[in-house]
Amino acid sequence: MAGTNKLLIIQAAALGARFAQARGWPRSRLAFQSCEGIFPALTCPVQATFRTGRLPADHGVSANGFFDRTIRRTFFWEQSAALVAGTRWWTAGRAAGRRVGLVCWQQSLGEAADFILSPKPVHKHHGGLIQDCYTQPPPLYADLCTAIGRPFQLAHYWGPLANRRSSTWIAEALVQLMAVRAGPDLLCGYLPHLDYDLQRYGPEHPAAAAAADVLDELLARLLAAARSAGYDVLVFGDYAMETVSGPPVYPNRALRADGLFEVRSVRGRAYPDFFAGRALAVTDHQVALVYCADPAAAAAARDVLSQLDGVGQVRETDPGLRARGGELMLVAAPGRWFAYPWWTAPGEAPDYARHIDIHNKPGYDPAELFWGWPPPSVSRNPGRVRGTHGRGGPGLEVAWAATFEPAAAPENLVALAALAKRHWEGGTP
Repeated sequence: MAGTNKLLIIQAAALGARFAQARGWPRSRLAFQSCEGIFPALTCPVQATFRTGRLPADHGVSANGFFDRTIRRTFFWEQSAALVAGTRWWTAGRAAGRRVGLVCWQQSLGEAADFILSPKPVHKHHGGLIQDCYTQPPPLYADLCTAIGRPFQLAHYWGPLANRRSSTWIAEALVQLMAVRAGPDLLCGYLPHLDYDLQRYGPEHPAAAAAADVLDELLARLLAAARSAGYDVLVFGDYAMETVSGPPVYPNRALRADGLFEVRSVRGRAYPDFFAGRALAVTDHQVALVYCADPAAAAAARDVLSQLDGVGQVRETDPGLRARGGELMLVAAPGRWFAYPWWTAPGEAPDYARHIDIHNKPGYDPAELFWGWPPPSVSRNPGRVRGTHGRGGPGLEVAWAATFEPAAAPENLVALAALAKRHWEGGTP
C-alpha cells in the first residue's frame, strides 16, 4: 500500500456540534464542524460504526450492554472485539505492514491491532480490586507508567471521582506512543472527561464549560506532539448531550407492576428473576432494549411501555440486532432518560444498588457519578443527573475537526470513517 500518512484519531466523549461551536478553542485552534451521528447515539455503537464503516444493524452493537438469553444475565461494557462484526477499515493497511494502535477504545481486547491499551482491573475474591490495564504488547503498560510517572487510576475513569485526570493520563499515553520510532501509523485514542460533567451538571452549566477548556488544553498538547511526530489529526465526538428536563423513566417498574418483570425476595431485597420473568428492559441512557419471552409478552410489554410518561417511541428492533438487542427498543422523549430500578421501596433495593457495579446492574447507572450515603457508597438518586444522550437526531449532531483539508466534508459518522481511511491510505488531497 502506497499511503504514508500517519494519523491520530481522537474520540472526545460527548462532544456535540452545538456545544463545540458555541465555544472558542484558542489553544488547539481547531474549527469544529457538524456531522450527523448514528442511532443509537451511544459509545459502543458509535465506536463500532467508526471502526467498520457500518451501521449497528450490520456490526451488531446496539448499545453498551445486552441480555444473554442463554445464560440469562445482562452484560455491560464487555471488552471483546469479537462483539463487533465486520472488517475494520485499517485491515488492508495493516496487512501491508502499517501499524495500528487503540488506547481506551471500547471492545478492543483481541482487536486486529499492534498496540492496545484498555483498563482491566483484577477483582479480588474477598472484595476490592487490583488496578491494571490490559496491553499488547504486554510490557506496554509498565513502560507507559514509567514514562508518564504514574499508573492509570480507574477511579478517575468512572465513578464519583471521575474527572479530567483520566483524559490527561490517556493523552500523555498517546504522546508517548507517537514518539516511539516503531510506533503506530494509525493511533486511536478516547478522551472521556467531558462526558462526566455534562452528565452531572448538564451542557449549559459552568462546569461543562470548564471541562471543555480542559479538553482544549489536551487537544493543543496532542496536536503539538502530533506535529512533531509527523501525524495528522482527526477529532470527533461520539454523541451530543442534551439537558435533562424531566424525571427519569422506569420501564422495569412498569413491567413489574404488570407482572412481566419477576423478582425473587432474598432477605427482604428484590433481586431480578431472569429465568421466570417474561420481559426485561436493559436501560442505556435514552435507549432501552426490551427482551421478551414470546410474542404475547412482547405485545403486552409494548402496551405497557407505550403508555409510560417519558417514552418517546416504542420500536420493533431491527432483525439484524435481535440476537443481542431484544424484541423492542424504547427511545426516550426529549430531555428524558431510562433508569434501571424495578423497586420503589428503598428497602427492596439489591445490595449492589449503592455500589459501582457495572456487572450486576441490568442497565447503565449514571447515579454512580455521585457520592451517596453512607460513604463511600454511590448515590441511589437518578434525579441528580442533568445531562443525557442516546436518541440523537436533528439538533444533536456531533462535532469533528481535522488538521488536514478533506476533499468533501463528511455528512455523517460513516462518511467520517471513510474520510479517515482515505487519508491514512494517502488518498486525500
